[in-house]
This record gives sequence, structure tokens and C-alpha cells, in this order.
Amino acid sequence: DFISQMGPNGDRVFFGFNKSDVTAEGQKTLTQQAGYLNAHQEIKIVVEGHCDVRGSEAYNMGLGERRANSAKNYLTALGVAPTRIEIVSYGKGRPADLGNDEAAHGKNRRAVTVAQ
Repeated sequence: DFISQMGPNGDRVFFGFNKSDVTAEGQKTLTQQAGYLNAHQEIKIVVEGHCDVRGSEAYNMGLGERRANSAKNYLTALGVAPTRIEIVSYGKGRPADLGNDEAAHGKNRRAVTVAQ
């Protein structure tokens, strides 16, 4: 399935503080995802945008949406049909790491691809 094919953390890309642009490392991850998705046309996905705890809820909801859209746009540029991709922003509402230091913040600034 998708998760086992992507490997550890292969379902997610990480972002810099207050950033929504896909990094070079994120591009590699999304390229791998696109290869799998293009080989499995029946799979639809949701790209979840997430943020760390800093900033207001409203700001982080928008930032999470921009992150999810950046990942979606990269996948569509690699041939994944946009009709197969939904996006959702969770802002800071679903942290991957409950810590409040830079290591935790870095894990929480992400877009996660979830196969449906």
C-alpha cells in the first residue's frame, strides 16, 4: 500500500517557519509519491496541511492550506490528476509532536499525503 511503498516519513514533506514553498527534500518525496500515484490511477488522496503551535488559529489554518496546496500543485505538475487530490488544513490542531521546542515545531510544519 501507499505508506509501505513510501517508507518512513515518505508520506510527508516538511516546511520552514512561516513557509509554504516545497523544499528540495520535499520535491524528492513528492516525486516519489507522484511515481506511485501515477502507477496506481485508482488511488485518490487527501493532502493535509499542518503548522506548529506559534501564530493564531486563523493564520495557521491559512498557512496549512497554502502548504497543502503547494504539495498538491507539485504532484499535479508531475502528472497526478488534480481531481484525485483533496486538500484540508488542520492548522495547529493535529500536532505530530507535542513538544514546544524547535525540533517539535519542525516535525509539525508539514503536509501529509493520505491515500483514500
